[in-house]
Amino acid sequence: MQIPTKKHDMHTYVNRKTEKTIYEGLEYFPAVAIIGTRQCGKSTLAKKIGLHAKNFIYLDLESPSDLIKLTNPEDFFYRNSTSLICLDEIQRRPDLFPILRSVIDKNNRPGQFLILGSASVYLLNQSSESLAGRIMYQELTPLQITEVETPSEKKIGSEAGSQEVFWHQTK
Repeated sequence: MQIPTKKHDMHTYVNRKTEKTIYEGLEYFPAVAIIGTRQCGKSTLAKKIGLHAKNFIYLDLESPSDLIKLTNPEDFFYRNSTSLICLDEIQRRPDLFPILRSVIDKNNRPGQFLILGSASVYLLNQSSESLAGRIMYQELTPLQITEVETPSEKKIGSEAGSQEVFWHQTK
């Protein structure tokens, strides 16, 4: 998957420093997990990645309509075996990890799943036991000032200027 260089239709999107690593992970690993605190941008980043995937399915596991799609998860994953499937809030369905392992082994290709969830020890233990050797983890932190600086501001070193420009543009 190529790292996008064009702007897209999302509102004011700030490129994250971890994006390149995630795109590379999707080229080599069947599953990539983006972990981090609530509201740090995991879903936004995943949706941006989805804009550049050939086939992308985003499921929010807090949404009843998306949960219904996973009534028979193995069948759903089989029917969508050529897609990059994003499972947001995976900690709500830890029972999926053994099924993911089976599906990943059958499909035997990188970039099958993008998994989003909290960085809880429980989630990491659940996924690492079931998906050992099949998953790459990338932590996403809340937005950092270095992610909103322009190259000219970095040269000047004006953090206050960067914040002022960013917050003014997003009002």
